[in-house]
Amino acid sequence: MARRSAEPAVNGRAKTRCSDRFLAGLSDAQTVTFISHVNPDPDSLASMMGLAHLVESCLDKPTRLTRDGLISRAENAAMVDLLKVPLVPIEEVEWSAGEMVVMVDSQPNTGRHSCKYGNRLYAVIDHHDTPGDVEEVPFVDIRHGLGATSSLVTSYLMEQNVSPPKRLATALLYGIETELNGYPREASSLDDSALVHLFPLANKDLIARIRNARLPQAYFGCFLQALQSSFIYDKLIIAWVNDLPNPELAAEVVDFLIRFEEVDYAVCAGVHGERLILSVRAAVADAQAGLMLKKVVNGMGRAGGHDRRAGGFIPLASTAPSAIEQVQSELRKRLLKVLDIDECRGQRLVPRREMLQNIQA
Repeated sequence: MARRSAEPAVNGRAKTRCSDRFLAGLSDAQTVTFISHVNPDPDSLASMMGLAHLVESCLDKPTRLTRDGLISRAENAAMVDLLKVPLVPIEEVEWSAGEMVVMVDSQPNTGRHSCKYGNRLYAVIDHHDTPGDVEEVPFVDIRHGLGATSSLVTSYLMEQNVSPPKRLATALLYGIETELNGYPREASSLDDSALVHLFPLANKDLIARIRNARLPQAYFGCFLQALQSSFIYDKLIIAWVNDLPNPELAAEVVDFLIRFEEVDYAVCAGVHGERLILSVRAAVADAQAGLMLKKVVNGMGRAGGHDRRAGGFIPLASTAPSAIEQVQSELRKRLLKVLDIDECRGQRLVPRREMLQNIQA
């Protein structure tokens, strides 16, 4: 289904605004529940907060925000704590009559959420490239050209003349910043206008505290694993982490590795529970990282994302070392093939000799 965007004015009549149609469709709702992808990030958290405030302000209806999976990245956990974001674990949600569900920063049937919402799904509001199943959804606003869903939500607030309180403005500003801080920067004019609108309203001191959240020891152990097991294949670097403390650390690893000057793509594959967690970053335009990773894991797992950022997972039938190595080998072959890299032996980012010397020093 194509995005149902605001229609232009015809014969002098005012155009229909997306926020007007979004709110009109909720007129019969008894309550509105917001859901997002598993391990919600700042963009999804802020977007849920913003839409909930919009519904409460314009319709005076009760809302609730949910959490699908853990929020384990230090900065994300700090955001929830410092901004006091009220989140109900999705597994504890009891659905009621007259309840409508809004999916934010994700799309149905993409493998990025675990909740069972039935026919309650009213709206999908997102900016990801990877398509989901939205044919039966009454309201859809998916804007692939946007850098952040929080920017879209901010535009809804601006259309309805709803000024976000400082706590919400802080969340939205941080949500947009985290989505736009990649290299190269992905942003549209709507993202920039949202940033300009939110900046004077936000608490910059709180944002600084969130950005500089204290890190647990597991963070440094994970990075040590990643650096010791990173291999370069032409323009690609792959980090294998056989003990990933939490799923979100895979993204932090590739955020770091993509800055390596000799590669265009960085991939982290980490074992967490019974899954191989995947995260990808690209440093080139038109990388279509989400579609690329989806093609790589076809038949093995699920994936999706943006032009330069993507994530996914592969279920592991066994966590025995030999079984994990087989999955890793197949994944490596598929990555090389999709990226048109000749089969070759990987070169260590940090030579084994240097690692041994550092241990003995």
